[in-house]
Amino acid sequence: MPNYTTSDIRNIAFVGHGAVGKTTLAEHILFEAGVVGRCGTVEDKNTTADFEVEEKEHGHSLSSAVLSFDHAGKRFNIIDTPGFPDFLGQAITALPAVEVAVIVVDATKGIQTVTRRMMKLAIERNLPRMIVVNKIDLPEADLEALVGQLKETFGDACTPINLPSAGRTRVVDVLDSDSGEVDFMSVAEAHTAIIDRVVEVDDELMEQYLETGEAPAGEKRHAAFEQALREGHLTPVCFVSAKQGVGVKELLHIFCNHCPSPEEGNPRPFKKNGEDWAPTPDPTKPACAHVFKVATDAFVGKLAFFRVHQGTIKANSQVLLNDGKKPIRIGHLLSVRGKEHTEADSAIAGDIVGVAKIEDIHLNGVLHDSPEYNDVHLEPIPTPRPMFGQGIIPKSRGDETKVGGAVHKLMDEDPTFVVERVAATHQTVARGLGELHMRVMIERMKNRFGVEVDTEPPRVAYRETISANAEGHHRHKKQTGGAGQFGEVYLRIEPLAMDHEVGFEFEDDTFGGSVPKQFMPAIEKGVRAVLEHGAVAGYPMSGVKVSVYDGKHHPVDSKEVAFVAAGKRAFIDAIKKARPVLLEPFVSIEVTAPSSYMGDLTSDIAGKRGRVQGTDMLAGDQCMITAVVPLSETLSYASQLKSMTAGQGSFTMDFSHEEQTPPNVQAEIVAAYKPKDEED
Repeated sequence: MPNYTTSDIRNIAFVGHGAVGKTTLAEHILFEAGVVGRCGTVEDKNTTADFEVEEKEHGHSLSSAVLSFDHAGKRFNIIDTPGFPDFLGQAITALPAVEVAVIVVDATKGIQTVTRRMMKLAIERNLPRMIVVNKIDLPEADLEALVGQLKETFGDACTPINLPSAGRTRVVDVLDSDSGEVDFMSVAEAHTAIIDRVVEVDDELMEQYLETGEAPAGEKRHAAFEQALREGHLTPVCFVSAKQGVGVKELLHIFCNHCPSPEEGNPRPFKKNGEDWAPTPDPTKPACAHVFKVATDAFVGKLAFFRVHQGTIKANSQVLLNDGKKPIRIGHLLSVRGKEHTEADSAIAGDIVGVAKIEDIHLNGVLHDSPEYNDVHLEPIPTPRPMFGQGIIPKSRGDETKVGGAVHKLMDEDPTFVVERVAATHQTVARGLGELHMRVMIERMKNRFGVEVDTEPPRVAYRETISANAEGHHRHKKQTGGAGQFGEVYLRIEPLAMDHEVGFEFEDDTFGGSVPKQFMPAIEKGVRAVLEHGAVAGYPMSGVKVSVYDGKHHPVDSKEVAFVAAGKRAFIDAIKKARPVLLEPFVSIEVTAPSSYMGDLTSDIAGKRGRVQGTDMLAGDQCMITAVVPLSETLSYASQLKSMTAGQGSFTMDFSHEEQTPPNVQAEIVAAYKPKDEED
């Protein structure tokens, strides 16, 4: 058994925008804890968290990394996450594994796109938050103004727990001290502010504080501090310079003494038999664990990381996966620190460990050892929908199987990476969150699996539908000697609402036996063939209700194949009369750039048939533009934005909705469609 208890565990995720210094901070914490003998640097490509080939090549984190270590009688599991928008999925999936989200902010750049997004997600997930302001040693950093911006953006809960001192070469604790020299504000003022936030959650402490003027101490203050964190009434703000090591020791002290353990944190939103259920962080109860990360290791193969929320999971034991009835064997449990794996004999409630070589485990899987937990699952945090696509073609003939195996393993790891075969275009399309995301995935295919692919522009996934009611008819008759084929179908179609839960409805409105019931599935099969391949531009069709109201049959010549063909042709006949339209996907984009580029950016969005939803001025002379734009107009937006803003702009993109394609655009797409003649 471990030499620590659940109350000794601290699970913390470092999140925030890219290049704010999360990995450097994690490295210095390992150094301060005595885990590593010297600090690695991102520039030297030797940090503990960034160990993948692609991370070293690109110079920043591309995957979340688990860093487990012991310090001062506590067990730490720090998850260092990537901050660039293209890799946001890795940061989001780490949140269910931790008790605290530490949002790292660059002191010179302030609140950035991903800063806001991760704070919003942490609040929605009811996770306690802390803010760490990094790079305080840089002379251009206006720390006092930044504290004001944090309060203005995220509320008065953002309260300093320490302040820079001696020209930003050290920090002074303001929770335990009410005097000292600091670079801005005053210790007394900051001490009063944070004590006020702490005592406000406990009426008895508040009354005592008002009567005596003395701040609570010891266990009472600790309990109130934890409660203020859990309720979001307090978001402590800490100051560090990770590169210089300033404030890192003090930050580690805060993690040890003030961050909630799994026993004290807010429960995760599990469901059991469809109802809310909270696991108890008790090592003696039946085990329940959640898989929050899957990776492929060059030496051990598939590696799954899970957080034990209840009970204990032992090495060489058997557990159930989701609602499976057949137990799976847990071989070696692994305590993980970057690429280093150390065997563990068990994992108690609150632990984060890895397990290797279990192919059936997937992201968001639940491991348990009791049949009563078969229907337990954790409500996943929605990840951005992958919208940036590229067609992929194996460079070597015959490599299709190898490519298939590689992409399935990469899809297992990253919920924002999807590869699909588009039947209408005969194209295999890989989709991710951006150009960099796709480039890294293609590099991983080559580096890990020895598979190389060429890329090509994808066709946008339009969707066909109808905009009016219509009727269709077709008689299929074929006589070639011997038994023939005969089937006649009359049907009517009508559009379904775009928000209708089901994209297709089929109804039998015949009477009097005009079409025998046994042929109705054949008619539906013919209709579904058109739905799959489209009727006007080769794209899937939906939003249609089909009602068969009449037809004819022959007692000898009517066969299933005849009614499949008749149903198909009757449906196409009706579609041509029902004013068919193309629906195109729109994406919501959020662009952040220097404010001097705002006019150029909004004009460019308007030129792409986009609609600007709002503009905001941000700290550091930055602006944020939110808009909805047709996906077809954004396929090369990453390079265009880089060119327009001299590399200073960034954007996030997510699926928004579908809209009818303008007539001129639809006409071009329909004209380019050359359907193959099929023999019925």
